[in-house]
Amino acid sequence: MYTAMTSLSSKGQIVLPAELRKKLSLTEGKKFFIFSEGTNIMLKPIQEPDEQEFFRMLEKEQAWAEKVGLKESDISQAIETVRAAHK
Repeated sequence: MYTAMTSLSSKGQIVLPAELRKKLSLTEGKKFFIFSEGTNIMLKPIQEPDEQEFFRMLEKEQAWAEKVGLKESDISQAIETVRAAHK
């Protein structure tokens, strides 16, 4: 666990200490997802999956869809249903 204190700038920016940025390999332009509950705030760096990871995930989901009997037409119907509900 890492702990440190930082402050909020007049522009709403928070500086992450250099030691933490180095430890987590955070570089300029890194994107974060922000979670908040009550007075707690958590930043989660967004990790872009590599191409191999994407295809592994795709294969896993295709196997699941086949196992439960999901067809392409089911997906199209689900999209149409959601779009109709949001009109």
